[in-house]
Amino acid sequence: TSHRAPGHHIGIQITPSPSEPPIFPCTPPHGTRTCGYRPMADYYGTSRVVGGVNAHEGAWPWMVSINIPRPTGYAHICGGSLITSQWVLTAAHCFIGQNFSTEWFVLVGLTDLSVATSETQKRWIRQVIVHEYYYNVTSGFDIALMELDQPVQCGYHVQLACVPDATVRVSQLSECIVSGWGAREARSESGASSRSVLQEARVRLMDISLCNSSQWYQGALQRHNLCAGYPQGGIDTCQGDSGGPLMCRDKRSNFFWVVGVTSWGHGCARAKKPGIYTSTQHFHDWILYQLGMYRSGGASAALPRWSPQHASPPPTQETMLTPTGSSISGFCSFPLRVLVEFTSRVQELLQDLLGKMSSRV
Repeated sequence: TSHRAPGHHIGIQITPSPSEPPIFPCTPPHGTRTCGYRPMADYYGTSRVVGGVNAHEGAWPWMVSINIPRPTGYAHICGGSLITSQWVLTAAHCFIGQNFSTEWFVLVGLTDLSVATSETQKRWIRQVIVHEYYYNVTSGFDIALMELDQPVQCGYHVQLACVPDATVRVSQLSECIVSGWGAREARSESGASSRSVLQEARVRLMDISLCNSSQWYQGALQRHNLCAGYPQGGIDTCQGDSGGPLMCRDKRSNFFWVVGVTSWGHGCARAKKPGIYTSTQHFHDWILYQLGMYRSGGASAALPRWSPQHASPPPTQETMLTPTGSSISGFCSFPLRVLVEFTSRVQELLQDLLGKMSSRV
């Protein structure tokens, strides 16, 4: 059994291009909470292939790269999901055996780790909260939160992820995608290294009882795990993908829920050994508790770093539902001027297309 081990992509440089894109605080113009917004998806579309492919720029705007110092530079070790403007959701095992340092940082708003653009934002990590019950990946509770030193700015390439609460029927979500900068093959088998370009692949949620059967994982999965992939293998997360999102499209609207955190598996892409993920829905209240989002008022006290102590049961959560079923959503909407600019561009494009069509008649 192996977790999706940290990657080793070295040599990240932050050199923004001269042209500055529209960026703005992740705050709502009219008091509404937004998440799951993908401004670039309508431009590029979503890949329909089943295999792992390079993701388009801005395809998954809540995707985060976690980086730590190495002797030869900085290295991507894990992925994560931006769930508020200052908090990232990831896997607990990413930090076990690592000595926390103020030199750790995250990158958001980029697709290629070797090429930072004007959309790329770098934030230092203020603290890491590992779930108090975490022991190892197969024992469960493989979930963690990172607080950034300052909020990110939202834009075309940076938005917040949606985390489902108990009202969302995750098992009924059929269209799912995983993404990450991890290797395409298990490093122990091929010596493969992490990819510099973000990869995305379509997967299926699989029945937990099937994944726990005698020829599969033999009862190793916990009730707070999800299982995703294909019976025949071939498509999977791998080393360097740890902490990244398992995302499923909502049944009624065109947005994705981050339903899982990449955790572990036997090798990569093996038959009857699909990827195992930590269910974000199961830990929804724990996340709210750590973020201080509860009705009784006041901020919850974050657990000490690497703390073994057990938290008290979380208080009644505050309800902030946008989209329906998501209590963990931040403030990340486009201002009116950007929406007007976008609408104007669409109108110009339509007029151009109509002009070309009429000229051919």
